[in-house]
Amino acid sequence: MSGRKRKNMTVLMGGWSAEREVSLVTGAAVSKALNEAGYSVTSIDVQRDMGALLTRLYPRPDAVFNALHGRYGEDGCVQGLMDILEIPYTHSGLLASALAMDKPVAKRLFAAAGIPVADEIIARWEDVAAGDVMPRPYVVKPINEGSSVGVHIVREGDNKPLFSNTGWPYGGRVMVEKFIPGKELTVTVMGGRALAVTEINSEHSFYDYQAKYEAGGSAHLIPAQIDQDVYEESMRLSVLAHEALGCRGVSRADLRFDGDTLYMLEVNTQPGMTPTSLVPEQAAHVGISFQDLVSWMVENAECDS
Repeated sequence: MSGRKRKNMTVLMGGWSAEREVSLVTGAAVSKALNEAGYSVTSIDVQRDMGALLTRLYPRPDAVFNALHGRYGEDGCVQGLMDILEIPYTHSGLLASALAMDKPVAKRLFAAAGIPVADEIIARWEDVAAGDVMPRPYVVKPINEGSSVGVHIVREGDNKPLFSNTGWPYGGRVMVEKFIPGKELTVTVMGGRALAVTEINSEHSFYDYQAKYEAGGSAHLIPAQIDQDVYEESMRLSVLAHEALGCRGVSRADLRFDGDTLYMLEVNTQPGMTPTSLVPEQAAHVGISFQDLVSWMVENAECDS
């Protein structure tokens, strides 16, 4: 640990998004690892009181590990605050975070970079609730939530209502996307380099929130059992998507492979660091310990000031 300039770290965690509980687990794991790596760590459960947050950020830390997930923590809001304060922070900057969180905008950038994406329609939630706006099967997604929050697959023969009587809690617009059958793949990009490809298998209908974070919710096959050319193309497309959004630090790309074409679903700019998370698993696969992973992230923290 000798020679490190950065010693005092603040971990932002919790927040008030739909992913609060996962963020608390991520933050606790990161705080523990940074402490064990020799850093002085302050953990903050972020609330809506910005005055309280600003007070707790002084004395100014050498860097912030942003362990927040979902809206306000992952979409550029906290990133902008750190930029104003000129405090280096982990993961992507304001613009890349905002672009990645807006699924339709991110998909347009992927397509412009030559990355295949599934066809989609942006519709009012009332119209989606009233009937099919594209041929089944299709996927209904919030415009700007993470961790598969609010995602539903509508298949032939399904007749249960998509939304509760209270409506759609994720805004007035909905993304309806063509369902891509096949293998679920994910790739970690660290410092512009793809680490590995994991194939995700789950007894759930897809890799939903429960499959991601509940013990036994999914099985991770690493390396993915796919042809070498598909494996390498998955990594190439993931780096290309990382670059198309302007990401930095660590990101994770989610893809589907239908046996013929790889489709980019989304890029997570702040992937989870829980005991069941994919990024630490892929890092370990290439010889990077969890402690070294989070240490690298804080040592490479930046701000856009």
